[in-house]
Amino acid sequence: MTREQALALLQQHLKNRNLVKHCLAVEACMRDFARHFAQDPESWALAGLLHDLDYEYTLAKPAEHAEKTAEMLAGFDLPEEIVHAIKAHNMRVEPSSKMDVSLLTIDPASGFIIACALMHPNKKLLALDLAFLKKRFKEKSFAKGASREQMAGCVKLGMTLDEFLQLCLGAMQKISAELGL
Repeated sequence: MTREQALALLQQHLKNRNLVKHCLAVEACMRDFARHFAQDPESWALAGLLHDLDYEYTLAKPAEHAEKTAEMLAGFDLPEEIVHAIKAHNMRVEPSSKMDVSLLTIDPASGFIIACALMHPNKKLLALDLAFLKKRFKEKSFAKGASREQMAGCVKLGMTLDEFLQLCLGAMQKISAELGL
């Protein structure tokens, strides 16, 4: 599957533009994490782009989230590692690879970073720095839906929280125009 095919599939199944932007942000982060770990950036990016493909269908049935995406992708020639990572991001299967753990930790981090940008006086990703993110990370009432525990799982990748957040932020800043931030 090419990126263009994945993007068309995403736009066909996700009508909420902010959800599409979330998937683009996760895609960018996954691509940079793959490079960081000397892995295939394109397969990692596809996992990030497609990870919430079923979100609007499973909103009322969160236990089915990721399983339905796997079903939707069954007819495509995707490496099993991509489907496994998608399932692992919602704990449908145990995360067992760097790709799995990266997607699991990046998913909430991208939402957290977007929330930081939206509350920054400039409302721009390029205005953010690690100090700003760390200050907001400590505020448990800020971006409550972004699991701090899940993000802290970056230690399983051999990364500190600072390294993790900086890599995510840098990836998202590269596509800030596409994200409208």
